[in-house]
Amino acid sequence: GMRLETIKAEPETDARSTPILFVHGMSHAAWCWEEHFLPYFARHRYAAHALSLRGHGGSDGRERLRWTTLREYVSDVARVAGQMERPPVLVGHSMGGMVGQKYLESNATPAAVLLASVPPGGVGPATLRVSLGHPLLFMKANLAMSMLPLLGTPRLAREYLFSTSTPEDKVKTYCSRLQDESYRAYLDMMGLDLPRPERVRVPILVMGAADDRLITPAEVEATARAYQTQAEVLPAMAHDMMLEAGWRAAADRILIWLNELGL
Repeated sequence: GMRLETIKAEPETDARSTPILFVHGMSHAAWCWEEHFLPYFARHRYAAHALSLRGHGGSDGRERLRWTTLREYVSDVARVAGQMERPPVLVGHSMGGMVGQKYLESNATPAAVLLASVPPGGVGPATLRVSLGHPLLFMKANLAMSMLPLLGTPRLAREYLFSTSTPEDKVKTYCSRLQDESYRAYLDMMGLDLPRPERVRVPILVMGAADDRLITPAEVEATARAYQTQAEVLPAMAHDMMLEAGWRAAADRILIWLNELGL
């Protein structure tokens, strides 16, 4: 079958019973969790796993990435989660948050965290912001049916993913690892295949970043309302919360919440 890349960090001793599965966003892969989140959660005794959705990172499926659906991404998460000893807590970032929301509609999981997630209403508002900010690049992306032009330079990566204070060499390194994204999944997130929050019955932590130019705090609030909870918006952070200088604040908030749930 299709090979899916997974990266994991295991606790040295005395692992907690609930593992965590981290799901990356658009144009990223498992690597984005590897630098900070995986070792940090392992240090706090969680078995921490990250997957690369099909067509991303070291996973198979690159040749038909353009037409990969959101549902296929959900099935990738289901496959990796199904190979774990027990159902993991799901942590989804950006597009991975929308994949997570759709996963929760029909799969058992003890809890989920949505980080700077696409809201249940989809990427319409984010699309509008990008198209107004960069009309020609936006047109080019749609004509090429390729999302990479919108993030493919360090200047654009910084504008949409990172804080102004993030060092330039870091932005360049991360930008060099970004890759194309499925155009079909983008259309799904525009409205072809949106989540159904009313079907979800598990505790959800909804977090966002105050300086996020892709998913605004207002959209994070809308996600929280849809799941009948309060949004937590972290100050002085941008979209890539797991790579930002303040990543530890986000990780600690998740740890406290999991602790409150007894997980």
